[in-house]
Amino acid sequence: MSWFVYILECNDGTLYTGITNDITKRIAKHNSGKGAKYTEVRLPVKLKIKFQANDRSEASKLEYKIKQLSRHEKLKLIEDDKNT
Repeated sequence: MSWFVYILECNDGTLYTGITNDITKRIAKHNSGKGAKYTEVRLPVKLKIKFQANDRSEASKLEYKIKQLSRHEKLKLIEDDKNT
């Protein structure tokens, strides 16, 4: 089973990072207001980027690294992905 690390853009322009093993279902859950306390008041959310990981452990480690990045660094990561 593959796991994903994703970055969402919330309606207020903020970014949210999370992990899941079903990206489509997870984004739908966020947009239903039941995905995370942070996103439930910032709807709708849009997927900006996702990364595939081999297992939950790898996904969690990558999520942690991404959460340590500044907003500017996260936006650069998203922009660089668009250009490849």
